[in-house]
Amino acid sequence: MGNGTKAERFAPYLESSDNLLLPSIVVYEVYKKLLREAGNNLAEIFLSQAYGFRDRLIALDLELSLLAAKMSVETHLPMADAIIYATAQHHRARLITSDSHFASLPGVTLV
Repeated sequence: MGNGTKAERFAPYLESSDNLLLPSIVVYEVYKKLLREAGNNLAEIFLSQAYGFRDRLIALDLELSLLAAKMSVETHLPMADAIIYATAQHHRARLITSDSHFASLPGVTLV
């Protein structure tokens, strides 16, 4: 979808999409950012691609909410980041991100 330097760095992880999980809050964050910065067309392209991950879309439920709250207190992550991190931890998944908020946390690959 993108073609910037971040897209190139994320490409190796996205190519093996069978192993990807997509927290619903990531859909919110990316869609909102694209709407604001790139316009409706690119945001809708992203959304159509996100629909392809419906079977791997992770909704925020009570268990994840409580885990995220605990992790936010422990790590000082903001709410959305804590939800993303808790989702990865709960599913024993590696979090691949370019967000430096996660830099020192276990189970994170910073690209």
